[in-house]
Amino acid sequence: MAKRLELLFTDTLKGNVTIGLDDPIEPVDAAAISSAMDIIIAQGALTSAKGDLVAKRGARLVERNVETIEIDV
Repeated sequence: MAKRLELLFTDTLKGNVTIGLDDPIEPVDAAAISSAMDIIIAQGALTSAKGDLVAKRGARLVERNVETIEIDV
């Protein structure tokens, strides 16, 4: 079971940008995530192909389950 924290931003051209972080520390702290996203925007720490990140759209914790099925080959 793999988990990923996705930070959702908007860039200068109003495009959607997702930054994914594998194996986040749980339980996640919404206030800390929001603060970190504010810092990323304020410092211009990350950009997209379409420009700087200018606004937060949200954050989400994504969980993926993979089950291998044995078959005859």
